Amino acid sequence: MASIAPMPVSKENFSTSLTRLEQKGAFRPKRKQVKSLFFIWWLVLAVFFNAVVPASAQVNVTQFHNHESRDGLYIDSVFTQSAAANLTRDLKFDGTISGNVYAQPLYIEGGPGGTAKIIAATESNNVYALDAVDGSIIWQRNVGEPVPAGDLTCTKLDPMGITGTPIVDLASRALFFDAMITPDGGQTKKHLLFSLNVDTGDVNLGWPIDVEATASYNGVDFTAAIQQQRPALGIVGGILYVGYGSMADCSMFHGWLVGVPIDNPASVTAWASGIGPGIWGGGIWGVGGIASDGKNPFATTGNTFNTQGNWSGGEAVIRFQPGPIFSGSSADYWVPEDWLTLDNLDAEIGGCGPLLVDVPGATPSHLVVALGKDQYAYLLNRDKLGGISAPIASSLVGGVIIQAAATYTTQLSTYVAVRVSNNNATFAAFRITATSPPTIASGWSVTRNNGGCGSPFVTSTDGTNNVIAWVVGTEDHNTPGDQRLHGYDGDTGAIIFDGGGQNELMAGTHYYNTTGIVARGHIYVAGDNKVYAFAVPTPSPTPRTTPTPRPRPTPAPRP
Repeated sequence: MASIAPMPVSKENFSTSLTRLEQKGAFRPKRKQVKSLFFIWWLVLAVFFNAVVPASAQVNVTQFHNHESRDGLYIDSVFTQSAAANLTRDLKFDGTISGNVYAQPLYIEGGPGGTAKIIAATESNNVYALDAVDGSIIWQRNVGEPVPAGDLTCTKLDPMGITGTPIVDLASRALFFDAMITPDGGQTKKHLLFSLNVDTGDVNLGWPIDVEATASYNGVDFTAAIQQQRPALGIVGGILYVGYGSMADCSMFHGWLVGVPIDNPASVTAWASGIGPGIWGGGIWGVGGIASDGKNPFATTGNTFNTQGNWSGGEAVIRFQPGPIFSGSSADYWVPEDWLTLDNLDAEIGGCGPLLVDVPGATPSHLVVALGKDQYAYLLNRDKLGGISAPIASSLVGGVIIQAAATYTTQLSTYVAVRVSNNNATFAAFRITATSPPTIASGWSVTRNNGGCGSPFVTSTDGTNNVIAWVVGTEDHNTPGDQRLHGYDGDTGAIIFDGGGQNELMAGTHYYNTTGIVARGHIYVAGDNKVYAFAVPTPSPTPRTTPTPRPRPTPAPRP
């Protein structure tokens, strides 16, 4: 059915219409009646504009996996399953950048001129704002010389610069990230926290912050040369949170969570795990990084060393108070009862980062999902984590998990999607039941074999329908991957999109980190030296048919 465009209405032409009607004698309302009519009319307009504005509201992807819960869910009405099956690369999008990429790109609207931007950051310490339509460079900034692998211990990255996914605070339009730099060719290493104006690339006043010069905890100082910043950054209550782990467990590192108020960067607070005589470890390294319920930051920690059986902050899911401050209350952390065995086996639970999930109908319904190298999934009560204790539920879900997970709810169930095998990748989704207590149930799995599998993300047309779980076919320990996008039905795992043709081939994606983002009918994926854009086909408007004239009978002449 053809739509009818509404006539523009203003207070002036509404009054004119009333006057004309009065002049024609249609009606002559009294003054009180006119006031009532005006009130009713403006009420109708208010309802109309409230209904229309959301359709043109801004779309922004300001952080890893789109939301502070780290769910990885993107709602875009054009991503029906039938449309997604015909996804193609947008060849008009350039996206050329310089440097290897492990950080997820971001998408920002609302700046001067109204141009939407893709933000990308590289290991060469280059930061870019690209035009989201054509991929041309709006601005770029290099923030310092990255550190060559030869000047680091055990790193897999060469060079090491910006690794963790940045974050944008929309209120101040500031972009935050950590960059590892060397001012003297590799001898000195620094972790610097930057804040840039997201619209211009200019460094904001009071930044950068030298982490080694400002962060300490219980007499232990941060040592930049042995710490890696892989986890995604978070902002909670106006405080920037940055997690740090190790470089392949070499050196006597610690897990660090550093907090910097974004409006007072000189005031730095830090917490560290693995503190005590001869103790080290407990890195915060999962790519999902810092999650939040809107009030508190959550982090997971890895294995610790030389603890002598005394828990020292490792193998944990921790809810921090603002700062970060660790309360020590059992309600604010969870540790598996076999944590020491996991320590000794290097089978830590910190490989994914915390995933915050709400399951309506479950008791408790506010959950944290923990996943890691021990091959298990754990369900925890987010409101009362429980200290060193059994989880609400646990289940063996597959192999070593070292990527971020995603979560979504369909008409049938709540799911968690994750790569569940380190080699010969398997992409799978398990269900969380809406029961008391909730349990982990089987869902679906897809064997990717040599195709590879990065960190998943999810699209839906409205939050529960047309759900598609997406992965990039990344390289891994054994294979280069197929370097293509793949989409699967969120309830069954059936193939929706299987990589496309020659134009859809990418390069330089990485299995620890690579994931996509979704905005305005596009998927954006950042690989080494390039950001790729994919688009669902835009339907052509249905042409309006010309009505067929009805034959009119000739009136019979009157006698």
